[in-house]
Amino acid sequence: MAEPSTVARPYAEAAFRLAVGGNTLAKWSEMLRALALVAQDERVQAAVADPKLTDAQVAGLFISVLGGQLSGEAENFVRVLTENRRIELLPQIRTQFEALKNEREGVVEAEVHSAFELSDAQVADLVQRLEKSTGRKVRAQVRIDKELIGGVKLVLGDKVIDGSARAQLTVLETALKA
Repeated sequence: MAEPSTVARPYAEAAFRLAVGGNTLAKWSEMLRALALVAQDERVQAAVADPKLTDAQVAGLFISVLGGQLSGEAENFVRVLTENRRIELLPQIRTQFEALKNEREGVVEAEVHSAFELSDAQVADLVQRLEKSTGRKVRAQVRIDKELIGGVKLVLGDKVIDGSARAQLTVLETALKA
């Protein structure tokens, strides 16, 4: 069986092409965010799994829950997903859509893991440095991780920059064992 992210990719690309073609990237981003939230709701998941509901009823459920927030194209997208039994992939579709959108807009998502709360000035300084080194606009999300002891760990896509005290201690431990 294929990985969910692999199966979700063509749907994310199709939504992205629709968004670019209609010059509605931001609107599609918001619609997919809302659809992914609905898909993650336990009650909706139970309804999707109910064999008594038809594909049209499942699609109708999503469309009615979001009452007017979806464009006609997005409603058709939901219908295609339900007909192909892929509606549960909405969170992965959204993630991949956002990656495509960020690539087009020259934005890179950065996860900043810090042992302590960072001030707005510290985050702004870090973002500025990352933008200078990557040549792209950086959208940072800060998370507190007490296990780091001190310092920060940055995750930029598939690149990890670990400047935490825990990482430095691990390097020291390895050097001492050699």
